[in-house]
Amino acid sequence: MKSGHLSICLLSLALASVIFLSGCRKIVDKGHTNMAIVDKALYDKTSRFYVNFRAYPQDMKALPIGIFDSGTGGLTVAEKIISLDHFDNITGSDLNNDEILDFAGESFIYLADQANMPYGNYDMEGKSEYLRELAVKDAIFLLGDRYYKNAYEAEPSGIKPRVKILVIACNTATAYGLKTIESMLEQSGSPVKVIGVINAGVKATLDQLNINEDTDPMAIGVLATPGTISSGAYERTINEELAKRKVKESKIAVVSQSGYGFAEAVDCEHDYVNPDLLEARMNYRGPGIGTNDEDIKLDMLKAYNFDYSGNNMLVEKDKNGNFLAFQLNNASNYARFNLVSLVERHRQSGISSPIRAIILGCTHYPFQLETLKQTIEELREYREPDGNFPYKNLLADTITFIDPAVYTAIECYQTLRNDGNLAYRINEQKIEAYISVPSSTLSDDVLTPEGHLTYEFKYGREPGTEDVSTKQVPFSHTNIDANNMERVKTLLPYSYALIAPTMK
Repeated sequence: MKSGHLSICLLSLALASVIFLSGCRKIVDKGHTNMAIVDKALYDKTSRFYVNFRAYPQDMKALPIGIFDSGTGGLTVAEKIISLDHFDNITGSDLNNDEILDFAGESFIYLADQANMPYGNYDMEGKSEYLRELAVKDAIFLLGDRYYKNAYEAEPSGIKPRVKILVIACNTATAYGLKTIESMLEQSGSPVKVIGVINAGVKATLDQLNINEDTDPMAIGVLATPGTISSGAYERTINEELAKRKVKESKIAVVSQSGYGFAEAVDCEHDYVNPDLLEARMNYRGPGIGTNDEDIKLDMLKAYNFDYSGNNMLVEKDKNGNFLAFQLNNASNYARFNLVSLVERHRQSGISSPIRAIILGCTHYPFQLETLKQTIEELREYREPDGNFPYKNLLADTITFIDPAVYTAIECYQTLRNDGNLAYRINEQKIEAYISVPSSTLSDDVLTPEGHLTYEFKYGREPGTEDVSTKQVPFSHTNIDANNMERVKTLLPYSYALIAPTMK
């Protein structure tokens, strides 16, 4: 072939390629260093985790909003999104309400990665990379179009829509997975965006406290899972936001408390609470008597003011009255223990600035908001035997509890509106809710008697494999704790009204 003809053929081939690819999503490789799971999602068509971003719908308005959490606690975020009435639906202005839901006509997909919770323990067990992988897998599920109809399916046969935005409703998943998911989406060339609860919560806290250059010294408390606290994400984000406002870090003390067992108790995880028990047990993983950070201090029992009624505490003593076992057995007692520990930690720091706000840095914690408020009032009046009030001056006259969920909902609306991706439909809202369950292929020795993953198996897994130890299946009465759904019914009526009719 002559060189001129060859050039024309090559040019024609190049033009044809451009025309062909112009209608496809382009995967952009910008030299990122990826986790194996991200490479699988972007490039490995043989992987079960591959996401065909090129097949993503061009018009995303009609797609659902995707929300994921390590359990059902993220429904507190879903509730705020579903029920949000903060904007003028026509102009988008900040109206506070126009009696029309801001997400009217929208659909939602919710994923509770219940089988793999608590996320907060992975870093503590040296498995932070596996935790990051779990967060990415949650995103991959929402970005994909398949689900398992049950735990026995070898491959997912259910068909679901992809999502137009990702909302990470889990603080720990935000701390460890947000940047990786952002990178994956950027490399994919997809217009899908991801938002997390931490940034929204911090900005809201500083806004509500009206923090500026002239602000008097104060303290902000953070209650979160051990994983979120160990990541330093809240303190880092607070300091970044303070710098933007030209506020000296020294003016704002941040006191953090790892919520040992708190989220798990809210989700009725039997390693932490079991309402069927009447006496202490060997497989309890919650706080016990001791002197370490995560322990219950005997000299503070009066301050904790635990509820000993019924079987809310499982206590065992020897004949001399010495404790053999001391186990929390309801979510309210976990809330008390962790909040009192937070305030005591502030006292021990020697910083005299009063706590003016407490960020509920886990989506499960708002379920116990009334207990937390009551505990604060009790601490104000708590008096030691010598007549001293150890906490009174460390608590501001008004303490604001910050639930990042509502501010995440606002950011979700603004992001979708700015991108032109709101549905603007008059249909009723609807939700598809999924939960992870152990795969039927697992052997009995890695399962508890209740059918959950054993602690050792859960936190012994390694990232980077094609193994499927859990599967995402629809919510049902067999995989959602009845007490949990009753709490959702009482506290999250919008979410319950959409989810309950879909459960079998």
